[in-house]
Amino acid sequence: MTISPHRRRWRRLLTVLSLSSVALVAGAGVAAAHVTVEPSDAAAGGYTTLTFRVPNESPTAGTVGITVALPADHPFASVLVKAVPGWTVKPSRTTLPAPVTDGEVTIKEAVTSVTWTADPGVEIKPGEFAEFELSAGPVPAVDSLTFPTTQTYSDGKVVQWNEPTPASGEEPEHPVPTLTVTAAGSGEVSGTSASASDAPLTNPSVSAAAVANTAGSDSAASGSSDGTNSATILAAISLVIAAGSLVVAAAALRRRPTGGASR
Repeated sequence: MTISPHRRRWRRLLTVLSLSSVALVAGAGVAAAHVTVEPSDAAAGGYTTLTFRVPNESPTAGTVGITVALPADHPFASVLVKAVPGWTVKPSRTTLPAPVTDGEVTIKEAVTSVTWTADPGVEIKPGEFAEFELSAGPVPAVDSLTFPTTQTYSDGKVVQWNEPTPASGEEPEHPVPTLTVTAAGSGEVSGTSASASDAPLTNPSVSAAAVANTAGSDSAASGSSDGTNSATILAAISLVIAAGSLVVAAAALRRRPTGGASR
């Protein structure tokens, strides 16, 4: 049976709609594949748990190293790191060029970076992600804090997540994880608060053992980020739009007269 030109046009339209929906879903997944910090905001003066979600973007290599830089110009007085099974954690302390005073707290020395290194045979594989946590505070009274992050792959590739979002709001290729700071007393601090008895790390050589006692045995890949939720919503919307378009196109195709087709 010969298919009429009209039917061929509708079939091409259905194909385009299907491919477009697939592209939208794939694009949503790519957009979410950034290193992010959760929560996205915290109240000044409080303690919060910062969770850095690290996806593996390489199709062939695994992620074997993560270094998160903490702000030295607005340092945290207390930083505790959570143990991650299969990873060695090393906080790096720095004597500040000049003491920093935030409210009633004066800081002369602070943790300015934390590095997680995968043990032999351990990595974040392609298509996977892992989460790395810090308990930090008090949160400095500034507009926002950024955490430039270095991601190292097993093939030697290094990705720097350090690009600020421009005034236009267009997301850069490698956006820096950013925490928005809200006014003190504006509400409950996002995330899990550290206890008032948490003390700053004073000896990097024993920090890993100390945090192991604090951490418990929670998995490194728990919870979800707003970025992933947004990607899921976008994917669902695209599928609904595509499905609706397919239904409309199919209905129109059925209503067309078939007299133009040769028998």
